[in-house]
Amino acid sequence: EKIYNSSPTKVYFNRYFECLVATKDYKSAEKLLKKQIRKWLTVLVPLLIGIGIIYYQYTTLTAEEIEKIKISFEKANYYYILLSLIIACVGYWSRAYRWKFALNHLGYETKFSNNFFTVCVSYLVNLTVPRSGEISRAALLKKYENVPFDKAFGTIVAERIVDLLIFFLFVFIGFVSQFDKIYQFLLSENVSFQTLILTAIVGVFLFFGFILIWIYAEWQIILKLKKKLSGLVEGITTVYKMKDKWNYIFHSFFIWFSYLMMFYVAVFALPETSEINFDIVIMGFIFGSLAVGFSNGGLGAYPFSIALIFSLYGITKDVGTAFGWLVWTSQTILTILLGLISYVLLPVLNRNK
Repeated sequence: EKIYNSSPTKVYFNRYFECLVATKDYKSAEKLLKKQIRKWLTVLVPLLIGIGIIYYQYTTLTAEEIEKIKISFEKANYYYILLSLIIACVGYWSRAYRWKFALNHLGYETKFSNNFFTVCVSYLVNLTVPRSGEISRAALLKKYENVPFDKAFGTIVAERIVDLLIFFLFVFIGFVSQFDKIYQFLLSENVSFQTLILTAIVGVFLFFGFILIWIYAEWQIILKLKKKLSGLVEGITTVYKMKDKWNYIFHSFFIWFSYLMMFYVAVFALPETSEINFDIVIMGFIFGSLAVGFSNGGLGAYPFSIALIFSLYGITKDVGTAFGWLVWTSQTILTILLGLISYVLLPVLNRNK
């Protein structure tokens, strides 16, 4: 009873928790309490990070820069923003279409409409709790196509692995092509060549040290990681073994190509960014993608990272910030609209199930 009554989140506890307390099963009640707290932390921590970044960015802008940002929004060519959103929808379509190859490999024929709508809903859910969309996506497919949750979720894990590998390819290409620019930036920040070499040597030693620990250590945390990674390896082998693997791989690259084009087309919306080189676009795309994981859907972090990376190429902070908010706001609105429409249409189009 002490656990229950002293909890600040008492209002959110369900009847199950109340029954646990009533039956004096305090250990189970405490576990449920901790689970509830972790659940709220996964929502609140990224949200607070995003709000903190917005506050920091706002306080570091001058009144003149804020006024320039407003002007940028007013004079933006929204035709290119609309075109960017259309390309984003093509990316959504490709992700839903790719999914059918993995599901077919497991012996399940699903409607494309259900695949597409569940993908849209998963993007919407990811705006609240990062990476929770994958769970909702598998759950919705179980509900409307009767695909077992664990199998549907396994195909989604395989997707994420492939997506991560392709993103690393983007990162490698971007950093190799911009090595001189990054190096000059580090020098301007008083980071010497000797420091870079020393950092690289330490990194190599740490890498090989980790490999040795991974192979020989019997630590509990290492054993748990190995168990989880075994599922990831299984996901990759599933892609390799599937009948339509080349179609699957093609759509995997096409999805990321559409993401890049979505970002590239948007640069023409502002006169100040319309003539930037494509290599700058790639760097902005990479850092923008990384920023999405820092807060709920990249709230605050996305515009901040875009402004930061663009500033390395002589683009003023107000222009970089305006462009970042323009892209993030339009994409977020699209995600919310498509997610809500999909959530409404799923039960309507599956009335007989």
